[in-house]
Amino acid sequence: MPADTVADNIRGMIDDLTRSERQLADIILKNYPASGLGTITTLAAAAAVSTPTVARMVQKIGYSGFTEFQAALRVELNEKISGPIARRDVWANNAPDAHLLNRFTDAVTSNIRQTLGEIDTATFEQACNMLGDTNRSVYIVGGRITRALADYFFLHMQVIRPRVIHINSISNAWPHYLLDVKKDDIVVVFDIRRYENSTLRLAEAAKERGAQIILFTDQWQSPISEIADVYFANRIAVPSAWDSSVTGMLLCELIIAYVQEQHWETTRERMEDLDTLFDKTKFFRKF
Repeated sequence: MPADTVADNIRGMIDDLTRSERQLADIILKNYPASGLGTITTLAAAAAVSTPTVARMVQKIGYSGFTEFQAALRVELNEKISGPIARRDVWANNAPDAHLLNRFTDAVTSNIRQTLGEIDTATFEQACNMLGDTNRSVYIVGGRITRALADYFFLHMQVIRPRVIHINSISNAWPHYLLDVKKDDIVVVFDIRRYENSTLRLAEAAKERGAQIILFTDQWQSPISEIADVYFANRIAVPSAWDSSVTGMLLCELIIAYVQEQHWETTRERMEDLDTLFDKTKFFRKF
């Protein structure tokens, strides 16, 4: 069975698919991975294609048949919705003899390599250009775990440019922030498995107000990816009950560095002004 996700295999072969097969691929990716878990007849009907078309496409993307294709989807669905205890059990029951230091580091290194290998430079630059446009406000929000990344990203973006707002993680305060969201403003959302319903509702409401969404998610992709203008699918699985934030942090720092250099003269002025304020408040220790 292919090592990549089913979605990875579909996207990797998209240029080689026929029109009918692309139509089928769109249906599979729309409510992925649950969309492919019905019968072959049901899936064919949903995509308005024939059952032989379904059979041909799953073989074309690397599976021996529809049964193996669905088995891969079920594995992904279980991973997508699994909690910390289930995730820990998976790696503990299959752990090799190598020390955790090595296994964890190898997993993180692999996550970084795969994540960066899958990012299109044009998409990366699009996100950076959106964030560097000072005519737009930037709103940043994270979830239960990812709010730490959101806070880090906010702190740096706030220094680089004006009109950056950190949305409070308490969801009942979100309507207050949405009041000020204007057309073409940017809403940056961090959302990884198990995907928070309140974060999805916020993204949907922001989209309705004309905002553009930049999403940081995982390889299984938050439902917000369907409405995001740009999203980054970070690899997060490691031998732990907790998902890794390393690739997300790396991507945040890459974007921070890029946007900072794009607008260095303005950013430098803001940094100098900030240092003056720090000196006045004696925030940092002087030697």
